[in-house]
Amino acid sequence: MTEPIAKKAYYSIGEVCDITGLKPHVLRYWETQFEVLNPTKNRAGNRVFRPKDIELVLLVKNLLYEEKYTIEGARQRLLEMRQDGELAEERQVILDPEFLSIMKEELQGLQAILTLPESPEASSETG
Repeated sequence: MTEPIAKKAYYSIGEVCDITGLKPHVLRYWETQFEVLNPTKNRAGNRVFRPKDIELVLLVKNLLYEEKYTIEGARQRLLEMRQDGELAEERQVILDPEFLSIMKEELQGLQAILTLPESPEASSETG
């Protein structure tokens, strides 16, 4: 099964922040609170996230921000999902709308940058 985010094997914490809309300190804090969030570190000691890690971050974000779980409640819910074998499935369910929403915003931003403003000559010809 291919991962929807899997354009690269590893992402930096900055790239993960861009994808998820979270600040680096939030990701680092969540690592201390959620056992499932455990990105590896490269030889330089920097966190590197796999696509699976990003999906878990988005799942935690959904539990905390959308479903209004407390940290403890979200931790318990993740444990239940893992025990029931639902974690991989739930990562995909959360990822699709979240990822598509982020991509839509980025594309709209690019479109705004790439769209040329109407030249003064063009507006005087139509008026």
